[in-house]
Formats: sequence, structure tokens, C-alpha cells
Amino acid sequence: MTKPEQSAGEARLPATPSQTVGPFFHFACGTDPALGRLTVPGGAGEQIRLRVRVLDGDGAPVNDALVEIYQADASGHYPHGDEPPASGFSGFGRLATDNEGVCLFETIRPGAVVEASGSTQAPHVDICLFARGLLHHLYTRAYFDGDAAQSTDPVLACVPVNRRATLTARRDAADSNTWTFDIHLQGDRETVFFDL
Repeated sequence: MTKPEQSAGEARLPATPSQTVGPFFHFACGTDPALGRLTVPGGAGEQIRLRVRVLDGDGAPVNDALVEIYQADASGHYPHGDEPPASGFSGFGRLATDNEGVCLFETIRPGAVVEASGSTQAPHVDICLFARGLLHHLYTRAYFDGDAAQSTDPVLACVPVNRRATLTARRDAADSNTWTFDIHLQGDRETVFFDL
């Protein structure tokens, strides 16, 4: 195999491998706890805490991930950057995980979202995950356990029935205002991730 011709003075750049993401999130992107507060006390809607826990394939906590969430308000409306947050609700949060692989968002329980086509998505929180070892960030959703609207959700309809539990946040038995959503990056309980 011959090498392509090079003109005089032209430098050849060597190929370099793809680089993995992080771990650098804790330095700036998710260090402010205020980034995890999507609403203000007394804001419209049911005030909840969403506890997101990130686990690797062995079930060990991932302590240097960055979790971003985006969600609708209690009426199913997504805030947009060109309008002021209604009732102190921003709809977006970002936090780094702690040593237990956990971050805790203060938010409201979202309402059902009506699409332009007229179909309705069950209340959910959209999640984007960045972590060491990932070449691309991952997208998933957290639905709320026991919500009957999930039976007609068009996105959940695309997920095999036996995998839907990986997209379910569960209410804490000791604190009814806290919901826990576990993200398993690999293994038997691997969370469903969406190719966006």
C-alpha cells in the first residue's frame, strides 16, 4: 500500500483516538446546588424531590456523573428561554452526582404533555446523562410509578413491556414527596436509553 503524495512543506497530522468524556464535571458545571432547584417554595404544582442515582454495570455508584433534567410544569407546558419562568418554575436542572452516585432535584410533579398531533405523553422527566467513559451523553426518561396515563403514552409504547420498569421512578416509602429513579448504565437492569 502506498502513501498519498505530500506537497513540499505540507505537514501530516496523525490520526488520534476518540476521547471519553470527563471526569471534569465537578469543577464547574454541577457544583452549585441551586442548579437542582427547578421551582420555588409555594410554586404552582405538587412539590417533589427527584432523587436520581447512577449505577454502573456492577451496581456500584458512579460518583462523577452529571445529570441534566428537563420537564414540563404541572399543566404540561414546557418553559422556553424566551419567556420568564411561570410561578418560579424553570423546567431545567443540572447536578453532579455525589459519592453515592446520587443527586437530588427539587421540582414539581409534571403534568401530561399534549403533542401537536393530539396524543398525550404521560407525566415524565427527560434526563440527559454525562459520565466518564461515555463517548456520547445518554438520554432517558423517568415516569412516575402508578400513573395510569402510561398505558397510552406513545413513547412508552415503543419500549418492550419487560423493559418499561427501567423508566419508572418510585415513591420513597419513608417520604411521600421524594421519588427515586435509578439509572443502571449496564447489566441485567440496564436503563432504556433513547437514540436522539
